[in-house]
Amino acid sequence: MKINQFAQIKVTPKQRDAELQRIGLFLPTAKQQTVSANFAHFLRQCFPEAHTTTTKQEAIANLMLTTDQSVPAYLAEPSPLTLTQFYNVGLQLLGYEVGSDFSLAEPLSFMRQNQLAFSDTPLTNNDALFTAIYLLLTTHTKMGVTYLDDLANRGFFKAYQGKRPLFFNGKAQAVFDTQHLIKEVVYVESDLDTDQDGQRDLLAATIFRPAVAEPQLKIPALYTASPYYKGTNNVDKYMHNVDQELATKTPGKESYPEMQAKPLPAARTPQKQATTSEKTATDHSNYSLNDYFLARGFANVYAGGIGTRDSDGIRTCGSAAETSSTTAIIEWLAGNRRAFTNRTDRIEIKADWCNGNVAMTGKSYLGTLATAAATTGVAGLKTIIAEAAISSWYDYYRDNGLVVAPVDCQGEDADVLAALCQSRQKDAADKQKVEKVFSQELAKLKAGQDRTSGNYNAFWDARNYRKNAANTKADVVLVHGLNDWNVKPRNAEKMWQALKQTKVNRKLILHQGKHIYINNMPSLDFTDMMNLWLSYELYDVANNAPKVLPNVTIQDNRQPETWHAYHDWAPNDRKRQLFYFTPSTLQTKEPTDAAFVPFKDDSTAVFKQQGKDEHRWLNDFILGKAAYQPSQAQFKTQPLTQPLLIDGNIDITLQAAVDQTTGLLSVMVIDYGHDQRLGADPTVVARDGYQLDPAGLTQDLVEFQLAAATDYQLITRGHINLQNRNGADQVVPVNPHEFYTVHFALQPTHFTVPAGHQLGVIVYASDMGMTVRPETVAHYQLDLNACQLSVPHMKK
Repeated sequence: MKINQFAQIKVTPKQRDAELQRIGLFLPTAKQQTVSANFAHFLRQCFPEAHTTTTKQEAIANLMLTTDQSVPAYLAEPSPLTLTQFYNVGLQLLGYEVGSDFSLAEPLSFMRQNQLAFSDTPLTNNDALFTAIYLLLTTHTKMGVTYLDDLANRGFFKAYQGKRPLFFNGKAQAVFDTQHLIKEVVYVESDLDTDQDGQRDLLAATIFRPAVAEPQLKIPALYTASPYYKGTNNVDKYMHNVDQELATKTPGKESYPEMQAKPLPAARTPQKQATTSEKTATDHSNYSLNDYFLARGFANVYAGGIGTRDSDGIRTCGSAAETSSTTAIIEWLAGNRRAFTNRTDRIEIKADWCNGNVAMTGKSYLGTLATAAATTGVAGLKTIIAEAAISSWYDYYRDNGLVVAPVDCQGEDADVLAALCQSRQKDAADKQKVEKVFSQELAKLKAGQDRTSGNYNAFWDARNYRKNAANTKADVVLVHGLNDWNVKPRNAEKMWQALKQTKVNRKLILHQGKHIYINNMPSLDFTDMMNLWLSYELYDVANNAPKVLPNVTIQDNRQPETWHAYHDWAPNDRKRQLFYFTPSTLQTKEPTDAAFVPFKDDSTAVFKQQGKDEHRWLNDFILGKAAYQPSQAQFKTQPLTQPLLIDGNIDITLQAAVDQTTGLLSVMVIDYGHDQRLGADPTVVARDGYQLDPAGLTQDLVEFQLAAATDYQLITRGHINLQNRNGADQVVPVNPHEFYTVHFALQPTHFTVPAGHQLGVIVYASDMGMTVRPETVAHYQLDLNACQLSVPHMKK
């Protein structure tokens, strides 16, 4: 297992010694001892679960120093300690096994191979020993945590527990007891009345926080805005039929009228003040990264927002009201808004335990609301860690004038998602209160989203957070899967570009996964990176996190357990390789002969005959199975003579005609070549192998591994409505058989096509997994002389 640790920071000898003393590993007088004596003292601290001298000695007796000498034998008759001897012991402490993992003859070779940090300074004095020990404490074990985290999980900080936050190597340590958390619910008053009951919407906030020994100690909050937190509803009856014809749209450009603010009811006047809540939280945390930080002195706060169970209001899917609902919780945590102990008595309660610093976390809708909140510039929000987040809802449900579904979500839309998350419906009486208002809202959502046209309109413009990126004051971490066809990579890339116009610190992490979390992936020290980041942002630890962490960290698509650091992703000035089209081929030489290639859009009938399996369709379509050959135009390069590292947005220009007054074009770019590739999903490498805290909370360790050889891998794709060839908000007519130039960007990527493979392009019309599925068979022509593929590329 190769370990990629980006969050290990270099410290001065003075800081090293101070931190080793602070965690109780060595006394200030340690430098007066011999190297061997300090080595022995260190080993006795490595078994905090052993409480007596005898049990510690028994644990040490299991360690080998060399092939023919045990550690106890060495300690009985110490001699100068070598680096090989130290790291033989160190690797065993990290959980690696002699013989099966590494050889006692060559521990440093194993460490180099697996990218484990080590000191190469001979251990001739205590300075060298303390440096080696310090580095070992910050190095990852076989189970994906730092060695100091491993010691903490076994009780190393038990005597220190609950006093104050403790930091080592710039990162918060697990010194708080998570078995006796304060669990409470409060009700934050918003500036909304979305359910139109004449009162401002109250929003339930669920808080988990460690008890602190010193009442004056204030701690920061990790806040996750999750519309799913209080449950979801069955929405089968709301799903839209995608077996539809493309509509002939009225030519013109969409307008964006000003939204009119509605009068707001007066705020509640507090009748009393309270210092403790009235309600114990019975819900549970649902994000293991948050759980990890509880023991490290960070409160966890969850709120479903308007329309969710135990809150007022109704869901409005991505609107400004949902953003306001999200920021209201931050404002309370920062001391700038009221909350109450219950929904009736107007007893105010303050977040007097919070230091006013808030970070937002979460994936998908959760990360989306973090993005929305950040673009308001709300005070108190110091940073967001937005994973697989939507930055514009149009880019989630639409593409270039087409209804384009997230993967495996055909028929879903903004109205369906609102119905899914309106968990007030789970309580019968509460459902009855808002049923009429929510039904009216669903009708408005259905009209505004306009599935008939697919245009970018005022509805979608109001749900485009990137417009407000300039307001962002919080530092931003974006995490996204390059193979995420739910929230597609464009959402991260466009937000990344928008943030370049601000002064905030920003980081980007791109992995090879789909719509997943990555904090339990041992090849990357993601949790350490976020610990360094959050310690800096919320506790003001001077660890230089913005400079230590790479701007961009990207997982390699060819080599397992390999991550690369870059300065940027998808910059506009990236070099480009042009590929030209000839019948069935792509080439770098511009063609001279005229050529036309036909295809027809008849996939819907075949798709239905074969059982309406979207994943089977995608595989058969890319492989060019006979049933789908008439419905595509496929082009391939010759086998590449050298690797091609694609970075950014592949642009395509097509000259196309159709025999209808409507039409769409879809494009896939494929890596063709029989080869082993990373699996589509991570593999469990250790069930419950990742321990999050000393209380024993665990999670599976997972990793992307090489899978059985396949013939292809989808690199990227994109879609466009021919009526929107001038823009997503502009409609122009399509005349049958008339050729039009269509230019659009595919989803951004970072992908290496290896030498010997072929770069392929498939041009087609309806996409069974994403677009509508028309029954009408349309016939298309491509004028290849006017078709180009522009591929941004870089050197590794």
